[in-house]
Amino acid sequence: MVSSKNGVTIKSKHEIASMKEAGRIVAIVLEKIADSIKPGVTTAFLDSIASQEIRAMGAKPAFLGLYGFPATICTSINEEIVHGIPSDRVLKSGDLVKIDIGAIIEGMYSDHAITFAVGEVTDEAMGLIDSTRNALKIAIETVAPGVRLGDIGSTIQGYAEGLGYSVVREYVGHGIGRALHEDPAVPNYGTPGRGMILREGMAIAIEPMLNIGTWKTEVLEDNWTVVTADRKLSAHFEHTMIVTQDGAELTTVV
Repeated sequence: MVSSKNGVTIKSKHEIASMKEAGRIVAIVLEKIADSIKPGVTTAFLDSIASQEIRAMGAKPAFLGLYGFPATICTSINEEIVHGIPSDRVLKSGDLVKIDIGAIIEGMYSDHAITFAVGEVTDEAMGLIDSTRNALKIAIETVAPGVRLGDIGSTIQGYAEGLGYSVVREYVGHGIGRALHEDPAVPNYGTPGRGMILREGMAIAIEPMLNIGTWKTEVLEDNWTVVTADRKLSAHFEHTMIVTQDGAELTTVV
């Protein structure tokens, strides 16, 4: 791993290969979890699938024990934005469940999140899911050497607010590599032409969180689960990527 002038690390070929494998694993595991998401299933059951599958493929869960987090995945439902703890809570038709997952291979990390519809959801809820997924897609398309972080954030913010959604400000994307969270912070809002310049070989995780109501958040009594302050719906998508000469190469794909 070689440090760039601004202190953000540029990944070596070996480290990138390990990150790709860690990313491939979480993408596969999320596909397996998706097959089990239905009314009547508990979030603890989804966590057990993740734990078993990650270890079976020779990786370690990235979240378990990190900062004291007690589970393999984060399961955040409806107004819960991020960091929900798996439990005996049962999924119901109409719920939105956000699954955030990470894995470690040879000390290198991946981070990936998808929002799933449980059973039949409202048009409003499905619109939020589709828009958040698309916000991530257009943000990824902006990534290239020489692009500033403000360009990414303003792309997400402009798209989301143009549709009437708010963008969470208190939780953001991040650099990633030998730790789950590295510099730089990658906000989902910003001003074009401002912020750190991306360089080839950097690794970042972009993760838009869009809300139907206010962008403001609160943390529940478990000191983990982040919810919308007005308790309206939120959606979350995330990919890990390497900045390449031509743009961004996703690691969290099969």
